[in-house]
Amino acid sequence: MLRIPLALLADSANVSQDGKLNILGIFENIMSFQFPVSHPTMALVFAVEGDTGDIEREHDLTVDLIDSDGVRMANVVGKLKFPQLPAGHVRGNQIIYFNGLQFPKHGVYEFKVIINGEVRASVPIGLNKIELPPK
Repeated sequence: MLRIPLALLADSANVSQDGKLNILGIFENIMSFQFPVSHPTMALVFAVEGDTGDIEREHDLTVDLIDSDGVRMANVVGKLKFPQLPAGHVRGNQIIYFNGLQFPKHGVYEFKVIINGEVRASVPIGLNKIELPPK
């Protein structure tokens, strides 16, 4: 069974040549004085673990961004395949970049990671309005 032990949002991420996952600028909230607001670049980073039976098998991968009303704002669809790794270790690091996402209003949004039709992880992001103090 596929598992996602790590899922988060960051400013940037990469996987080094020797397989190390590097993450820079982890965040859970965006603050703004006004809405709509756009965010220049963010990376959805997640690790997927499986069993040896998952090696070399293709899995359906979908990532949906859902707004605070339950409406899908963005959708990424692809395939996931584990490489042949040392015995007993089946893990793949995934990084999906989103550029110029526009958030129409404040509230809690959610990235859903769906593998083979099942939600395996949910990464919330709070869009918070900064209120100016009265003059």
